[in-house]
Amino acid sequence: MRILIKRTLATALFILVANLVMAQGTIKMGSLATLEGAFTVLGEDSMRGVKMALNEFNYSVAGKKIQLITGSSDASPDSAIRATRKLVEQDGVQLLVGPLSGSEGLAIKDYAKTKPNVTFVNGTSAAQDTTLRNPADNFFRFSTDGAQWMAGLGEYAYKEKGYRSVAVLAEDYSFPYTQVFGFLEPFCRLGGKSAIDARFWVPIGNKDYSSVIAALPDDVDAIYVALGGADSVNFLTQYEQAGGELPLIGGSITVDQSVLGSKGKTRKFVIGTPAAGPISDTWKDSRWDKFVADYKKQFPDGFPSPSLFAHGYYINTKAALLGLLLVGGDLSDGGKKYRQALSSLTFDTPTGMVSLDERRNAIADIYLTEVFEGTGGNLMNKTIKVIPQVSQTFGMEYNKFLNYGQVGRENPRCD
Repeated sequence: MRILIKRTLATALFILVANLVMAQGTIKMGSLATLEGAFTVLGEDSMRGVKMALNEFNYSVAGKKIQLITGSSDASPDSAIRATRKLVEQDGVQLLVGPLSGSEGLAIKDYAKTKPNVTFVNGTSAAQDTTLRNPADNFFRFSTDGAQWMAGLGEYAYKEKGYRSVAVLAEDYSFPYTQVFGFLEPFCRLGGKSAIDARFWVPIGNKDYSSVIAALPDDVDAIYVALGGADSVNFLTQYEQAGGELPLIGGSITVDQSVLGSKGKTRKFVIGTPAAGPISDTWKDSRWDKFVADYKKQFPDGFPSPSLFAHGYYINTKAALLGLLLVGGDLSDGGKKYRQALSSLTFDTPTGMVSLDERRNAIADIYLTEVFEGTGGNLMNKTIKVIPQVSQTFGMEYNKFLNYGQVGRENPRCD
């Protein structure tokens, strides 16, 4: 009996030590994406971007294995917080990449302030105030915000397209507010108009656009549309079926590959639609060409070209891994040295150099684009112009930029 007890204790001790060694040699990384609801297809491509970055590092950094644990949300702040709490408080992730959607990011920023020893690296959440106002010291965004994504588009619509008045159709939450501001501020400053009563706000997951389409004014030059995923597909389908004739101006995710590349959802009437964002499908650069080739090789069932969601999650995941490399995978101080490394990190991406400002928000190149029909009938975004190294304040002094006020349904008024 004594021998049996000794052997049992020895076995238990061996397992305990083995688990401890394994834990010391493993870093738990969480990734949160919208794998439910209207933005599911966006979340699926986001996870492709995460896996591309991890594959580059062979799922290990500085001799430590990276264990990926996935969380799922439906783009609502409540679902994002529930998933984040599970990842942090139950699964014990030491760093988290995500979320995808704007208001999710605002909620997780506030949650991050309660978990100072966990590092949060953005996915593609692009609401302005996630980093502009009251940022969290442990939240980093190596992808730019939704207003930055609009760099050059307002000027292009006014000067090159000759538009003088636009209606707006967008989802009713923080990211589209940010996009609408980014487009309208320069458009209105140049003399363009967008009346408050010509702006239409719909909830995420809206399926019937008939009343909105019927209410769209006839006395405008174009419609600026900031819808994503299934919402964008539903509107474009119904607008085409209704015989809509007004030209469109695209928000970044309205004519992203997550919409244009959706099988069976191609809408050729969007050809010629100008837009802007963090990527361009046809940018001629060896870094982008390699990224596209790797994406197609690893995910032959993906889109004809990576979406901005695959791109954004890839960049943020790679930043998280590069930061770990700089500190030898050492998070023993609660990630303090790691966050210092991330704060000063500058690196080359498939779309150019990325660095952070003092609020840990990205400074990066933005692409002015236009939809065209590419090889095999695939709709793509061609590069019109590259706007280099766009900052969150567009080069303005921070306090002066804050005078614009918080983005919202009526900012700017532009009437």
